[in-house]
Amino acid sequence: MKYHQGRLIDHIGVTVSELEQSKTFYVAILDALGKSDGFGCDDSGFYFDEFYVAAGDSPVTNLHLAFQADSIEQVHAFYQAGLNAGGRDNGEPGYRKYHDCYYAAFLLDPDGNNIEAVCDVGAERSSTSVIVTRKASSA
Repeated sequence: MKYHQGRLIDHIGVTVSELEQSKTFYVAILDALGKSDGFGCDDSGFYFDEFYVAAGDSPVTNLHLAFQADSIEQVHAFYQAGLNAGGRDNGEPGYRKYHDCYYAAFLLDPDGNNIEAVCDVGAERSSTSVIVTRKASSA
């Protein structure tokens, strides 16, 4: 089976109730997944690559967000790091019924969103990421 990833979503923005608490949680889980090198901060919040988090009066709830893991070990590291950083269990690491190679763990973030790390065991990626280089503006 062949399918595409990384071509549909440009970015995801999430509003949270407590910025520092959410920052602690997301820094921990994304570091455990080896994805924290895209981290940045500005006056309104923080971001990792195409994932943006800001504080606001109307936090996002009932969101399901799945981060890619490179290995079963990273799924376990995500799960433990998230629990240690204030997340709550929503499904221990293990194979899931979605397909026979689907290995995942689920946590609830500080606002109760369902955050997942998933590894497609045995799958090979054509690239670790897509690199976008902006051309000089013609405006």
